Amino acid sequence: MDLEKPLGSVIQGSLSQGLEVRLHPDVSVEEMRVGKFLVVQGTRSRFFCMLTDVSLGTSSQRIIANPPEPTNLFLQEVLAGSGTYGTIELSPMLMFTPTEQPVKKKTSSKLASFEANSSEAIELLPVKTIPSHFSQVYDASERDFRAVFGWEDDPHRRNFAIGQPIDMDVPICLDLDRFVERSNGVFGKSGTGKSFLTRLLLAGIVRKQAAVNLIFDMHSEYGWEATREGKQFSTVKGLRQLFPGQVQIFTLDPDSTKRRGVRDAQELYVSYDQIDVEDLMLVRGELNLSEAALENAIILRNEFGKAWINRLLTMSNGEIQEFCETKMGSKSSIMALQRKLNRLDELKYIRNSCPHNYVGQILDCIESGKHVVIEFGSQSNLLSYMLATNIIARRIHQAYVRKAEKFLQTKEINDRPTQLVITIEEAHRFLDPSTVGQTIFGTIAREMRKYFVTLLVVDQRPSGIDNEVMSQIGTRITALLNDEKDIDAIFTGVSGGQSLRSVLAKLDSKQQALILGHAVPMPVVVRTRPYDETFYSEIGDTAWEELPDVEVFRAAEAAKADLGF
Repeated sequence: MDLEKPLGSVIQGSLSQGLEVRLHPDVSVEEMRVGKFLVVQGTRSRFFCMLTDVSLGTSSQRIIANPPEPTNLFLQEVLAGSGTYGTIELSPMLMFTPTEQPVKKKTSSKLASFEANSSEAIELLPVKTIPSHFSQVYDASERDFRAVFGWEDDPHRRNFAIGQPIDMDVPICLDLDRFVERSNGVFGKSGTGKSFLTRLLLAGIVRKQAAVNLIFDMHSEYGWEATREGKQFSTVKGLRQLFPGQVQIFTLDPDSTKRRGVRDAQELYVSYDQIDVEDLMLVRGELNLSEAALENAIILRNEFGKAWINRLLTMSNGEIQEFCETKMGSKSSIMALQRKLNRLDELKYIRNSCPHNYVGQILDCIESGKHVVIEFGSQSNLLSYMLATNIIARRIHQAYVRKAEKFLQTKEINDRPTQLVITIEEAHRFLDPSTVGQTIFGTIAREMRKYFVTLLVVDQRPSGIDNEVMSQIGTRITALLNDEKDIDAIFTGVSGGQSLRSVLAKLDSKQQALILGHAVPMPVVVRTRPYDETFYSEIGDTAWEELPDVEVFRAAEAAKADLGF
């Protein structure tokens, strides 16, 4: 690919609608793909653009009415570039204007002028104007990508390479410091690799020490290992295998965790006195609770405090009758509530009381800089997942609010809470308009970084998430989506999102994603980084490597022999 060779000329356009570019005769329209990163060299400025549409044009209606025969290659070549041509639509995202304007010369000297600048000297600005007529369009060079997206080994920023452009072998980097300071989302329909994308991001956060992760692992995919999709069965390493000294697994189903061969997982239980009425409001659909039942739950909580569920489950009909007469409750509603709350006994992690403070243990891990994965094992149905996730996250958030308030008072750096990123799957279940007010995750998403806690939401139905919450999502990493409502939701609160709709709709079903938002300077389509042995060696904890049992025994025997045993 000749980066000095122009691809086409700007023929018309506007700041709001983008640029129309006519391709030069020797450039095939088939080389132009939606999502491609191109550069327009204007008279004064250099514009970084995304290709958003491709079309064919003709100079005369006679050509359309009487096209050349398929076998008449000579006439087709004669018409190419003059009678028939290709056009592309570009959406300018960023611009660079040198402080000292070069003397107006041919285009190649302008390119050289840009190349002569160091990455620190290049100040990229939002697009406020457009290039003039007949400005030339070029393929983006490696230098362009580095100027815009940085380099993974940049000593001044925590950059993490998440993938490459669709047509070049150049890393595309996220700024992890900007990524973790706001809530973010990974979206895509089922089977597009959301879990692999999420695992990449979490591994990058661990490796670069950008924040501490708390991961609610609904399907046990992030902790120890996960199944790779494909015809042949294979597995990939989880975070605990990649970073054994930095990741701790807690499990709500110890038996399932042991069966899968997970090492050193800590048990985790939830007691009835940790369940509040707001938690039941979140799972009212799964428990089939009526509005009257929830109103009577509030009456019971006001009377018995934290022990209200334990007290309710042991109440006889006579006691319920007496309670309703004195406290103005509804006997039928309270009896229905009692009957439906008995379903909670089916959850393996529910206990009448927990003498051990498991949430405090998780907080201790987070404060020490350890990343926590909470596995659900067989307890991954929606009732179980939504209840436990909301209860645990609420208590951790309360602790973080206290820590943040103390830090704001003392201003001591030692009192500053560790930045925490909470990862949840099936996010629309927690953040839909009807329940977002009852979940701690809605509060976290709206508060953003005020209390040093942000979200990483993983979902296949972004249209189910409340619009106010979606507008607070800082960085959106989106695989293929087909539903129009979901595509609309992705661009909620995004300026110029209409021009990117076609880009999102044309992604491949695997290993491609559109990234836009706070952690990248401009929207970009990437081939996501492979999650394989090469990735393990590049990002994992090299101080630890699991050996087969045979080699472990051999090493032990050799050590004994050396010591004379």
